[in-house]
Formats: sequence, C-alpha cells, structure tokens
Amino acid sequence: MLPKQQSFILSPYIELYNILVPPDHMLRKMDELVDFSFVYEELQESYCHDNGRTAQDPVRMFKYLLLKSMFDLSDVDLVERSKTDLAFKFFLHMAPEEEVIEPSLLTKFRKLRLKDMKLLDLLIGKTVEIAIEKGVIRSTSIIVDATHTKARYTQKTPQEVLRERSKMLRKAIYTLDESMKNVFPCKPVTNVIPDEIRYCEQLVAVIEEDGRFTELPKVREPLNLLKETITDDLEHLQTSVDPDAKVGHKSADSSFFGYKTHLAISEERIITAATITTGEQPDGKQLKTLIEKSKAAGMTVETVIGDTAYSEKDNLAYSEQNEIELVSKLNPLITQGNRKKEDEFEFNKDAGMYVCKAGHLAKRRARQGKKGKGKNQVDTYYFDVNKCKICPVREGCYKEGAKSKTYSVSIKCDEHLAQAAFQESEGFKAKAKERYKIEAKNSELKHRHGYDVASSSGLVGMEIQGAMAIFVVNLKRILKLMEQ
Repeated sequence: MLPKQQSFILSPYIELYNILVPPDHMLRKMDELVDFSFVYEELQESYCHDNGRTAQDPVRMFKYLLLKSMFDLSDVDLVERSKTDLAFKFFLHMAPEEEVIEPSLLTKFRKLRLKDMKLLDLLIGKTVEIAIEKGVIRSTSIIVDATHTKARYTQKTPQEVLRERSKMLRKAIYTLDESMKNVFPCKPVTNVIPDEIRYCEQLVAVIEEDGRFTELPKVREPLNLLKETITDDLEHLQTSVDPDAKVGHKSADSSFFGYKTHLAISEERIITAATITTGEQPDGKQLKTLIEKSKAAGMTVETVIGDTAYSEKDNLAYSEQNEIELVSKLNPLITQGNRKKEDEFEFNKDAGMYVCKAGHLAKRRARQGKKGKGKNQVDTYYFDVNKCKICPVREGCYKEGAKSKTYSVSIKCDEHLAQAAFQESEGFKAKAKERYKIEAKNSELKHRHGYDVASSSGLVGMEIQGAMAIFVVNLKRILKLMEQ
C-alpha cells in the first residue's frame, strides 16, 4: 500500500541536523532545490492504494538510489553508511535515531517499481525544467556525443565472474588469517553455475558466521560485492552473461563490450537529452532523437555541435529542414552519396571503418582509382571472411564459398558544398571550440559516478543507472551555476 507523502518525524534529536548539516551542504541544498513529490505522481500506479502492508516511502527509496549514484556505493555499503551519516539521514527525511531499510529492498524497488517507467526522459526533463525556472540555461545550442559503459560481466561466463569475486574475497581473508583455508568449503569441480552459486553462498556463510572479519573494510567490500552479485543478479547469472550488451569499437584496434549513452548538453553543461543503446549502435543515427528530446524538455535548439559522426547526409538534410545550424565537420569517408545497402553498413568514426549489421568491424581499407581522373575514387572495406561464414545473418550478405567479403563506398568530392564552405567560416570554428565541454561531462559521469561500468545486467538496469547519474550531475551543475 502506498504511504502518505514524506515528512520529518518529530524527534528530540532533530536539532542535530541544524548543528551538523550546514546550510551550504550539497545534500541540504539539493533537497531544498527539488520538489520530490513528482515521484509519488509517477509511481502511484505501481502500488496498491487500499490493501496490503504499507510500503517503504517511494521518495525515500528514490533518494537512496540518488545517494548510491552520487557516492558510487553498493547497496549494502549505502545502507550501512546511512546508519551513521547524518547528512544522508537529513536528505532521506529520517529522524537521527530512525532505523534504516534492508538493502534487499533497493533491488525490489528497482525491479518492481522503476522498470516500466520512462525514467531517463522524466528525470532529465525535471532538471531542465528547474534550470530554466532558475534562469541558468540561456543558450540555444546543444553539444552532442556518445560515451561507452562496459557491461558488468564483460565477455566472461557467469562462472568466471563468480570465481573471480570469490577469489578476491578469499585473498582478503588469507592476508588476515591463512588458517581459514581449512575452514572454507571445497571449491566445485564441475563447470555448472548452480554449483558455483552454492559454493559462493557457503563461502559467505562461513565468513559471516566467524564474525571476525566482516567489519574490516578490506573484507567488507569484496564480501558485499559477492553477496550483491549472487542476490541482485541471480536471474542473469543463471541465464546469460548480459543478453543486451554488444561489442562496440572505440578505435580500429580497441573495442568494448557494453552500452552507449548518447548525450546532448547545453553550453552551460546541463544534460538536456540522452538515449541509451547497445554498444554497436552508431552515434550519428541518434542526432534527431537527441534534438527532439531536448526540445521536448524545454530547450530552444538553434545550433548543434558534434564531431564528424553527425555529418552524415540524413542529419544535414534534417538540420536544413528544421533551420538548425549543424557544426559538424564533413569527412569524405562518412559521406553517404549513392552507396548501396546503406541500412546494412554503418560507418564507425572512432575506428575509421565500416561495421556490418551483425556488429563486425572491417579489418582493412583500400582506396582504388586516381583522384581527379575519370571516375570517382572508391574505398573498399574488407571483412573477416571467417566470421562471415558463421554469421547468423549471413543470408543475402555473404555468398557461400566466397573467399572474401568487401563493401565499397564512392568518394563524392563535390557533395555537401554548402557544409564544406560553412566549416571554413569563423563562426563554425568558434562554435566547434565548445565541444570540449561534453568530453568533460563524460569524464565526470565515469570517474565520479561509476558510469564506466554498468552496475547491473541488461538494458533496463543500464537506463536506471543512467537516469540516476544524469539527474545527480545536472542538479550539481544547477547548484554551481546558481552560486555564480
């Protein structure tokens, strides 16, 4: 049953907050800035209103997840810290002596209450609304880019993940008491995941029953990580590594396994739109969506700044139709021209190669023809034929028995003359210098808010993580701009 809206509980110790949580504390300012009652409105359909036990306050649960993203903590460590950190308790609207929740409730809240919400668009829209209301967004330009996030389990099997994390825990224990080797359960000899899970559960039980090491930070962190891996992601461990994660390419010889977050930010460095896709998706195809989402959030978009990935033919046409200035340099390798099967092959600007619809990157490129003589030059991209032979989508793409697989693109030197002239102008060059701001924002998300690695499996979990991280960085930026 949905509880009443959140309010402070009367307590003889409430004055501690005025003494120990100063007016300029970030969590106090964030609590004053945002009216979190919108959480009730968005989640009311997820709760029963007249039956069952009263649920934990959804605003408090939502705030727990914000703190998790803000301080990059596991569920267990987050709840443990909220027992003694008065700033946390103030933000959560708890009395100083009030008991905290069970960590497992955070998993239930994510999976049962948030999974069907369009949380990403909702939270970004809320922060942009606040920014416009406070007068901190004045620009009419957005900067676009994509950042990658590695999957939690990368390309390891579930068994390898569990073995790696149980090994980390055992090594931490052995540095304190090597005799524990005689107490720990025997390692499984099979390669079956239920046996590996059972072993990890027994290992955790032995350590907790012993009780000597659980409060030590060097043991508590790997212990909590292993417990969270077993409980929070048990269903994923039993089925697959990460069914939604895909291989993407950062350069010709560097790849990652995970997801991409496509971002749009204002010149004031407030994120105005985002989409989260699997790792192999091209950046340029998301431009229209980012512009439309930014407008829906309340932004006026007159200029878009991006790298060469966004200068493809469709984006130039869309920008012209909507009277938007596209500050994105042309690259002759990206020029779409009249190439065949353009829906089956996409250009990866980081690797400088084409990627087929199965996500395989071309291994080399060769240019044919002479510049300025006769027909246009052609770039031919060569794919690994051994991968093509076993590709699940080879029908209609790879001819059985062929010794090579290539894809050719004509280099249209006389295309996009207007954009080519524009990119030589002083106005273009001045606007292009603003692009560094989104690189700094990507770095902040990864290094301060744990966005370099997914905190759970699946695209839904990635979207929840992204929504919380972006909500936090936007609020922090708004507070910073309000102080100036």
